[in-house]
Amino acid sequence: MSNKLIDIVNVSKSYGENLVLNDLNLYIRENEFLTLLGPSGCGKTTLLRILGGFESPNTGKVIFDGIDITELAPNKRQLNTVFQKYALFPNMTIADNIAFGLKIKGKSKSYIEDKIRYALKLVNLDGFDLRMPDSLSGGQQQRIAIARAIVNEPKVLLLDEPLGALDLKLRQDMQYELIRLKNELGITFVYVTHDQEEALTMSDTIVVMNQGNIQQIGTPEDIYNEPQNAFVADFIGESNIFSAIMVEDKLVKIQGVKFPCVDTGFGKNKPVDAVIRPEDVDLVKPKKGLMQGIVTSLIFKGVHYEMDVMANGYEWLVHSTDMFPVGTEVGIKVDPFDIQIMKKPESEDAEAVSIEE
Repeated sequence: MSNKLIDIVNVSKSYGENLVLNDLNLYIRENEFLTLLGPSGCGKTTLLRILGGFESPNTGKVIFDGIDITELAPNKRQLNTVFQKYALFPNMTIADNIAFGLKIKGKSKSYIEDKIRYALKLVNLDGFDLRMPDSLSGGQQQRIAIARAIVNEPKVLLLDEPLGALDLKLRQDMQYELIRLKNELGITFVYVTHDQEEALTMSDTIVVMNQGNIQQIGTPEDIYNEPQNAFVADFIGESNIFSAIMVEDKLVKIQGVKFPCVDTGFGKNKPVDAVIRPEDVDLVKPKKGLMQGIVTSLIFKGVHYEMDVMANGYEWLVHSTDMFPVGTEVGIKVDPFDIQIMKKPESEDAEAVSIEE
Protein backbone atom coordinates (compact mmCIF):
# COMPACT_ATOMS: atom_id res chain seq x y z
CA MET A 1 0.00 0.00 0.00
CA SER A 2 1.22 3.51 -0.79
CA ASN A 3 2.24 6.41 1.40
CA LYS A 4 0.56 7.89 4.41
CA LEU A 5 -1.72 10.74 3.26
CA ILE A 6 -3.68 11.71 6.39
CA ASP A 7 -2.46 11.46 9.96
CA ILE A 8 -4.99 11.93 12.76
CA VAL A 9 -2.95 12.62 15.90
CA ASN A 10 -4.37 12.50 19.46
CA VAL A 11 -7.77 13.84 18.36
CA SER A 12 -10.39 14.27 21.09
CA LYS A 13 -13.83 15.87 20.84
CA SER A 14 -16.46 16.51 23.52
CA TYR A 15 -19.88 18.14 23.43
CA GLY A 16 -20.33 19.35 27.00
CA GLU A 17 -19.94 16.31 29.27
CA ASN A 18 -20.23 13.92 26.36
CA LEU A 19 -16.84 12.61 25.16
CA VAL A 20 -17.36 11.66 21.50
CA LEU A 21 -13.75 10.97 20.43
CA ASN A 22 -11.18 9.83 22.96
CA ASP A 23 -7.56 10.62 22.00
CA LEU A 24 -7.77 8.99 18.57
CA ASN A 25 -4.71 8.10 16.49
CA LEU A 26 -5.15 6.86 12.94
CA TYR A 27 -3.43 7.22 9.59
CA ILE A 28 -4.93 6.86 6.12
CA ARG A 29 -2.84 5.89 3.11
CA GLU A 30 -3.00 7.24 -0.41
CA ASN A 31 -5.48 5.39 -2.69
CA GLU A 32 -6.88 3.46 0.28
CA PHE A 33 -10.56 2.64 0.77
CA LEU A 34 -10.83 3.06 4.54
CA THR A 35 -14.11 2.49 6.35
CA LEU A 36 -15.04 3.85 9.77
CA LEU A 37 -17.46 1.24 11.13
CA GLY A 38 -19.41 1.21 14.34
CA PRO A 39 -22.82 1.61 16.00
CA SER A 40 -24.70 4.92 16.17
CA GLY A 41 -23.01 7.36 18.51
CA CYS A 42 -19.54 5.75 18.31
CA GLY A 43 -17.97 8.94 16.92
CA LYS A 44 -17.42 7.91 13.28
CA THR A 45 -19.39 10.80 11.71
CA THR A 46 -17.77 13.32 14.10
CA LEU A 47 -14.36 12.08 12.95
CA LEU A 48 -15.40 12.46 9.30
CA ARG A 49 -16.65 16.02 9.98
CA ILE A 50 -13.33 16.89 11.63
CA LEU A 51 -11.54 15.56 8.53
CA GLY A 52 -13.81 17.63 6.29
CA GLY A 53 -13.32 20.78 8.35
CA PHE A 54 -16.94 21.04 9.52
CA GLU A 55 -15.93 20.48 13.16
CA SER A 56 -12.78 21.32 15.13
CA PRO A 57 -11.26 18.87 17.61
CA ASN A 58 -10.81 19.98 21.26
CA THR A 59 -7.30 18.55 21.18
CA GLY A 60 -5.11 16.93 18.55
CA LYS A 61 -4.21 17.59 14.93
CA VAL A 62 -5.14 16.55 11.41
CA ILE A 63 -2.07 16.35 9.15
CA PHE A 64 -2.73 16.16 5.40
CA ASP A 65 0.20 15.37 3.11
CA GLY A 66 2.60 16.63 5.80
CA ILE A 67 0.69 19.88 6.44
CA ASP A 68 -1.40 20.67 9.54
CA ILE A 69 -4.95 21.39 8.26
CA THR A 70 -6.73 21.25 11.65
CA GLU A 71 -7.92 24.89 11.38
CA LEU A 72 -8.29 25.04 7.59
CA ALA A 73 -11.74 25.92 6.18
CA PRO A 74 -13.58 23.06 4.37
CA ASN A 75 -13.35 24.73 0.94
CA LYS A 76 -9.56 25.08 1.28
CA ARG A 77 -9.04 21.33 1.83
CA GLN A 78 -8.38 18.79 -0.92
CA LEU A 79 -11.29 16.75 0.38
CA ASN A 80 -14.91 16.57 -0.75
CA THR A 81 -17.80 15.15 1.27
CA VAL A 82 -20.79 13.16 0.01
CA PHE A 83 -23.59 13.11 2.59
CA GLN A 84 -26.42 10.63 3.08
CA LYS A 85 -28.93 13.36 2.21
CA TYR A 86 -27.67 14.05 -1.27
CA ALA A 87 -28.00 17.87 -0.83
CA LEU A 88 -28.63 18.48 -4.55
CA PHE A 89 -30.06 21.90 -5.45
CA PRO A 90 -33.66 21.11 -6.50
CA ASN A 91 -34.02 24.21 -8.73
CA MET A 92 -30.86 23.48 -10.77
CA THR A 93 -30.33 21.01 -13.61
CA ILE A 94 -27.99 18.08 -13.06
CA ALA A 95 -25.31 19.88 -15.11
CA ASP A 96 -25.57 23.00 -12.93
CA ASN A 97 -25.46 20.89 -9.77
CA ILE A 98 -22.25 19.23 -10.92
CA ALA A 99 -20.73 22.52 -12.10
CA PHE A 100 -21.51 24.43 -8.90
CA GLY A 101 -18.10 24.06 -7.23
CA LEU A 102 -16.22 24.64 -10.49
CA LYS A 103 -18.08 27.91 -11.17
CA ILE A 104 -17.20 29.17 -7.68
CA LYS A 105 -13.55 28.41 -8.50
CA GLY A 106 -13.90 30.50 -11.70
CA LYS A 107 -13.12 27.70 -14.16
CA SER A 108 -13.70 28.34 -17.89
CA LYS A 109 -16.94 27.32 -19.61
CA SER A 110 -15.26 24.73 -21.84
CA TYR A 111 -13.36 23.23 -18.88
CA ILE A 112 -16.64 22.94 -16.92
CA GLU A 113 -18.48 21.33 -19.88
CA ASP A 114 -15.70 18.76 -20.31
CA LYS A 115 -15.79 17.96 -16.60
CA ILE A 116 -19.58 17.53 -16.56
CA ARG A 117 -19.41 15.10 -19.50
CA TYR A 118 -16.54 13.19 -17.87
CA ALA A 119 -18.27 12.96 -14.48
CA LEU A 120 -21.62 11.82 -15.92
CA LYS A 121 -19.88 9.15 -17.96
CA LEU A 122 -17.97 8.01 -14.88
CA VAL A 123 -21.17 7.49 -12.85
CA ASN A 124 -23.00 5.92 -15.84
CA LEU A 125 -25.48 8.77 -16.29
CA ASP A 126 -24.57 10.02 -19.78
CA GLY A 127 -27.16 12.41 -21.20
CA PHE A 128 -28.72 13.33 -17.83
CA ASP A 129 -27.24 16.85 -17.82
CA LEU A 130 -30.50 18.73 -18.47
CA ARG A 131 -32.69 16.65 -16.14
CA MET A 132 -33.86 18.01 -12.77
CA PRO A 133 -32.99 16.20 -9.50
CA ASP A 134 -36.63 15.34 -8.66
CA SER A 135 -36.92 13.29 -11.88
CA LEU A 136 -34.16 10.95 -10.69
CA SER A 137 -34.34 7.86 -8.50
CA GLY A 138 -32.52 7.77 -5.16
CA GLY A 139 -29.64 5.80 -6.64
CA GLN A 140 -29.28 8.24 -9.56
CA GLN A 141 -29.34 11.24 -7.19
CA GLN A 142 -26.62 9.64 -5.10
CA ARG A 143 -24.48 9.15 -8.20
CA ILE A 144 -24.93 12.81 -9.13
CA ALA A 145 -23.82 13.81 -5.61
CA ILE A 146 -20.71 11.68 -6.14
CA ALA A 147 -20.14 13.17 -9.63
CA ARG A 148 -20.38 16.68 -8.15
CA ALA A 149 -17.68 15.76 -5.61
CA ILE A 150 -15.42 14.07 -8.19
CA VAL A 151 -15.23 17.02 -10.64
CA ASN A 152 -13.42 19.06 -8.00
CA GLU A 153 -10.58 16.53 -8.22
CA PRO A 154 -10.26 15.98 -4.48
CA LYS A 155 -7.40 13.84 -3.22
CA VAL A 156 -9.84 12.34 -0.72
CA LEU A 157 -13.55 11.62 -0.96
CA LEU A 158 -15.36 11.52 2.39
CA LEU A 159 -18.62 9.53 2.28
CA ASP A 160 -21.05 9.68 5.21
CA GLU A 161 -23.41 6.68 4.99
CA PRO A 162 -24.06 7.58 1.34
CA LEU A 163 -26.04 4.41 0.57
CA GLY A 164 -28.16 4.44 3.74
CA ALA A 165 -31.36 5.59 2.02
CA LEU A 166 -31.22 3.06 -0.84
CA ASP A 167 -32.94 -0.31 -1.01
CA LEU A 168 -30.86 -3.48 -0.68
CA LYS A 169 -30.40 -4.37 -4.39
CA LEU A 170 -29.51 -0.80 -5.34
CA ARG A 171 -27.17 -0.52 -2.37
CA GLN A 172 -25.29 -3.61 -3.51
CA ASP A 173 -25.04 -2.24 -7.08
CA MET A 174 -23.73 1.07 -5.74
CA GLN A 175 -21.10 -0.72 -3.60
CA TYR A 176 -19.58 -2.18 -6.77
CA GLU A 177 -19.87 1.22 -8.50
CA LEU A 178 -17.92 2.87 -5.67
CA ILE A 179 -15.17 0.23 -5.79
CA ARG A 180 -14.92 0.75 -9.58
CA LEU A 181 -14.79 4.54 -9.17
CA LYS A 182 -12.08 4.32 -6.53
CA ASN A 183 -9.97 2.09 -8.79
CA GLU A 184 -10.50 4.30 -11.86
CA LEU A 185 -9.91 7.63 -10.11
CA GLY A 186 -7.05 6.58 -7.86
CA ILE A 187 -8.28 8.75 -5.01
CA THR A 188 -8.57 7.92 -1.32
CA PHE A 189 -12.02 7.04 0.03
CA VAL A 190 -12.94 7.48 3.70
CA TYR A 191 -16.32 5.87 4.20
CA VAL A 192 -18.62 5.93 7.24
CA THR A 193 -21.17 3.16 7.80
CA HIS A 194 -22.78 1.05 10.51
CA ASP A 195 -23.43 -1.72 7.94
CA GLN A 196 -20.93 -4.53 8.51
CA GLU A 197 -21.58 -6.22 5.17
CA GLU A 198 -20.96 -2.95 3.32
CA ALA A 199 -17.66 -2.49 5.17
CA LEU A 200 -16.52 -6.07 4.49
CA THR A 201 -17.42 -5.80 0.78
CA MET A 202 -15.78 -2.50 -0.07
CA SER A 203 -12.86 -1.72 2.22
CA ASP A 204 -9.11 -2.15 2.05
CA THR A 205 -8.99 -1.24 5.75
CA ILE A 206 -11.73 -1.22 8.40
CA VAL A 207 -11.53 0.84 11.58
CA VAL A 208 -14.03 -0.51 14.13
CA MET A 209 -15.12 2.17 16.61
CA ASN A 210 -17.10 2.08 19.85
CA GLN A 211 -17.75 4.87 22.38
CA GLY A 212 -15.22 7.22 20.78
CA ASN A 213 -12.41 4.63 20.80
CA ILE A 214 -10.81 2.53 18.08
CA GLN A 215 -11.39 -1.14 18.85
CA GLN A 216 -9.50 -2.68 15.93
CA ILE A 217 -7.87 -1.71 12.63
CA GLY A 218 -7.33 -4.29 9.92
CA THR A 219 -8.29 -5.79 6.58
CA PRO A 220 -11.85 -7.14 6.25
CA GLU A 221 -10.42 -10.68 6.58
CA ASP A 222 -8.51 -9.80 9.78
CA ILE A 223 -11.48 -8.10 11.37
CA TYR A 224 -13.83 -10.97 10.55
CA ASN A 225 -11.54 -13.91 11.27
CA GLU A 226 -9.39 -12.47 14.07
CA PRO A 227 -11.53 -10.09 16.15
CA GLN A 228 -9.49 -8.57 18.97
CA ASN A 229 -12.34 -8.43 21.48
CA ALA A 230 -15.93 -9.51 22.04
CA PHE A 231 -17.32 -6.15 20.84
CA VAL A 232 -15.66 -6.53 17.43
CA ALA A 233 -16.63 -10.21 17.18
CA ASP A 234 -20.24 -9.42 18.00
CA PHE A 235 -20.46 -6.34 15.79
CA ILE A 236 -18.91 -7.91 12.67
CA GLY A 237 -21.27 -10.67 11.66
CA GLU A 238 -22.99 -13.12 13.96
CA SER A 239 -20.97 -14.99 16.55
CA ASN A 240 -21.22 -17.47 19.36
CA ILE A 241 -19.32 -15.83 22.22
CA PHE A 242 -18.73 -18.04 25.24
CA SER A 243 -17.19 -17.40 28.63
CA ALA A 244 -14.52 -20.09 28.67
CA ILE A 245 -11.45 -21.28 30.54
CA MET A 246 -8.08 -21.56 28.82
CA VAL A 247 -6.92 -24.85 30.34
CA GLU A 248 -3.45 -24.57 28.77
CA ASP A 249 -1.91 -23.66 25.42
CA LYS A 250 -4.08 -25.03 22.59
CA LEU A 251 -6.85 -26.32 24.88
CA VAL A 252 -9.95 -24.40 25.95
CA LYS A 253 -12.91 -25.49 28.08
CA ILE A 254 -16.29 -24.31 26.74
CA GLN A 255 -19.39 -25.23 28.75
CA GLY A 256 -17.37 -27.78 30.70
CA VAL A 257 -16.10 -29.51 27.54
CA LYS A 258 -12.46 -29.35 26.38
CA PHE A 259 -11.95 -28.19 22.78
CA PRO A 260 -8.55 -28.22 21.03
CA CYS A 261 -7.67 -24.76 19.63
CA VAL A 262 -4.55 -23.12 18.18
CA ASP A 263 -4.12 -20.16 20.57
CA THR A 264 -1.21 -19.92 22.98
CA GLY A 265 0.08 -17.49 25.59
CA PHE A 266 -3.05 -17.05 27.70
CA GLY A 267 -1.68 -18.93 30.71
CA LYS A 268 -3.23 -21.90 32.55
CA ASN A 269 -6.84 -22.08 33.77
CA LYS A 270 -7.45 -18.42 32.85
CA PRO A 271 -10.94 -17.03 32.09
CA VAL A 272 -11.20 -16.00 28.41
CA ASP A 273 -13.83 -15.31 25.75
CA ALA A 274 -14.09 -17.90 22.99
CA VAL A 275 -15.62 -16.84 19.66
CA ILE A 276 -16.96 -19.35 17.15
CA ARG A 277 -18.67 -18.20 13.95
CA PRO A 278 -21.99 -19.95 13.19
CA GLU A 279 -20.66 -21.25 9.84
CA ASP A 280 -17.72 -22.89 11.65
CA VAL A 281 -19.88 -25.17 13.83
CA ASP A 282 -20.09 -28.68 12.35
CA LEU A 283 -23.17 -30.72 13.22
CA VAL A 284 -22.44 -34.46 13.19
CA LYS A 285 -23.91 -37.68 14.58
CA PRO A 286 -24.22 -37.33 18.38
CA LYS A 287 -21.43 -39.78 19.22
CA LYS A 288 -18.98 -38.06 16.83
CA GLY A 289 -19.29 -34.66 18.52
CA LEU A 290 -17.33 -33.24 21.46
CA MET A 291 -20.67 -32.05 22.82
CA GLN A 292 -24.26 -33.18 22.22
CA GLY A 293 -27.32 -31.03 21.71
CA ILE A 294 -30.85 -30.78 20.32
CA VAL A 295 -31.93 -28.57 17.37
CA THR A 296 -34.51 -26.11 18.77
CA SER A 297 -35.18 -23.92 15.73
CA LEU A 298 -34.63 -23.99 11.97
CA ILE A 299 -34.90 -21.18 9.42
CA PHE A 300 -34.11 -21.41 5.69
CA LYS A 301 -31.99 -18.38 4.68
CA GLY A 302 -31.54 -19.07 0.96
CA VAL A 303 -27.82 -19.89 0.93
CA HIS A 304 -27.88 -21.83 4.19
CA TYR A 305 -30.05 -23.04 7.07
CA GLU A 306 -29.86 -21.16 10.36
CA MET A 307 -30.35 -23.39 13.39
CA ASP A 308 -30.30 -22.99 17.14
CA VAL A 309 -28.87 -25.97 18.99
CA MET A 310 -29.33 -26.28 22.77
CA ALA A 311 -26.23 -27.93 24.26
CA ASN A 312 -25.17 -28.01 27.93
CA GLY A 313 -27.73 -25.34 28.76
CA TYR A 314 -26.46 -22.91 26.12
CA GLU A 315 -27.89 -22.04 22.70
CA TRP A 316 -25.43 -22.37 19.79
CA LEU A 317 -26.16 -20.51 16.53
CA VAL A 318 -25.31 -22.70 13.52
CA HIS A 319 -25.24 -21.91 9.78
CA SER A 320 -25.10 -24.98 7.58
CA THR A 321 -26.03 -26.10 4.06
CA ASP A 322 -27.22 -29.36 5.69
CA MET A 323 -30.65 -29.32 7.27
CA PHE A 324 -31.36 -30.88 10.67
CA PRO A 325 -35.08 -30.78 11.63
CA VAL A 326 -36.16 -29.36 15.00
CA GLY A 327 -35.86 -32.07 17.68
CA THR A 328 -32.89 -33.81 16.03
CA GLU A 329 -30.14 -34.86 18.41
CA VAL A 330 -26.75 -33.76 17.04
CA GLY A 331 -23.08 -33.70 17.96
CA ILE A 332 -21.09 -30.44 17.85
CA LYS A 333 -17.58 -30.31 16.37
CA VAL A 334 -15.37 -27.28 15.73
CA ASP A 335 -12.04 -27.25 13.89
CA PRO A 336 -9.29 -25.96 16.25
CA PHE A 337 -8.47 -23.16 13.74
CA ASP A 338 -12.06 -21.88 13.97
CA ILE A 339 -11.99 -21.14 17.71
CA GLN A 340 -10.81 -17.58 18.39
CA ILE A 341 -9.63 -16.92 21.96
CA MET A 342 -9.67 -13.39 23.40
CA LYS A 343 -8.75 -11.88 26.75
CA LYS A 344 -11.73 -11.04 28.92
CA PRO A 345 -12.17 -7.29 29.52
CA GLU A 346 -11.79 -6.29 33.19
CA SER A 347 -14.97 -4.22 32.99
CA GLU A 348 -17.41 -2.72 30.48
CA ASP A 349 -15.22 0.37 30.23
CA ALA A 350 -12.22 -1.78 29.40
CA GLU A 351 -14.17 -3.10 26.41
CA ALA A 352 -14.17 0.39 24.90
CA VAL A 353 -10.52 1.13 25.53
CA SER A 354 -8.55 2.27 22.53
CA ILE A 355 -6.26 -0.22 20.87
CA GLU A 356 -3.14 1.44 19.50
CA GLU A 357 -2.28 0.75 15.88
